Amino acid sequence: MADNFFGITNTGKIRDNNEDAFIAEKLSNGWIIACVIDGVGGYEGGEVAAEIARTTIFQKLQQPSADVIQTMRESMVATNQNIYNEKLSGKGNNQMACVVTLAMVDVENNQFYYAHVGDTRLYLLRDQSLVKVTKDHSFVGFLEDSGRLSEKEAMSHPKRNEINKALGFDAQMDVKEDYIETGSSPFLPGDMLLLCSDGLTDLVNNETMSSILAASKTLADKGEALINAANNAGGKDNITVVLVKNDKKPLKQKATKPIAPKKNENNKEVTATSGNEAPAATVSNTPRKKNNTALWLLLLLTFLLAGVCYWLWSKNKELE
Repeated sequence: MADNFFGITNTGKIRDNNEDAFIAEKLSNGWIIACVIDGVGGYEGGEVAAEIARTTIFQKLQQPSADVIQTMRESMVATNQNIYNEKLSGKGNNQMACVVTLAMVDVENNQFYYAHVGDTRLYLLRDQSLVKVTKDHSFVGFLEDSGRLSEKEAMSHPKRNEINKALGFDAQMDVKEDYIETGSSPFLPGDMLLLCSDGLTDLVNNETMSSILAASKTLADKGEALINAANNAGGKDNITVVLVKNDKKPLKQKATKPIAPKKNENNKEVTATSGNEAPAATVSNTPRKKNNTALWLLLLLTFLLAGVCYWLWSKNKELE
């Protein structure tokens, strides 16, 4: 397995079979396919649906078109159709379906794309902060995403695993543009993606997952630590984890020396500013020169005006 991606699945402590599947592969163009699939529909049906999804998606994404998200959508539509065809074959798997979270990662250009149906999840770890990218397609997931339920309340809700979207649920899925959740995001050097089934997130909270992913360990060690955390919390379901790391070195800004204040021709300091800053207001410390001439002229005019007024007043008295 390459150093920058890793996948692992585990049956858990309660189930006898594993209805999960995953893809963690690098394509010839350098892109990474990361996918987690959780089968629905009983002992055999879930496994069959998960394997149909894994095979179909991997085949469809070998040569992605320029429109990556459209290619991902088409792979899910094809999966939905193949599951429906299997359900109609009369082999007894008429309740089978699966939920899928799929990511196409272009590490070279620092970008990832995703497509998602159901309650498997995609997380982005950046600067030791773990953010859930996808939404759970369930009523409880809606309540949690909208803030009506806390993470702890949602994890223990009795209807936690009742989903309203899956591949194999709706034969007309291809005409419903909003059925498949899609998107894209920058994938910066140092970032990590976590794709996982609900066997992990039903038992391990965001804080614990963040702590495991932020540890200075290999992706394989981190993946196994997540599996162990879920099993230590009960392991009530199958657990699947796929990790992808942008292992390019983060860009570091070069240290620059402080810019010394410049002085103008009058020996006054001028505040240095960056190109996108407005110049800072400066206060000059140069004392103002007193304008003595103007002051004497003002005093002279005042005396002249007073003299004229007195002369007029005296004349007026003589006339009386």
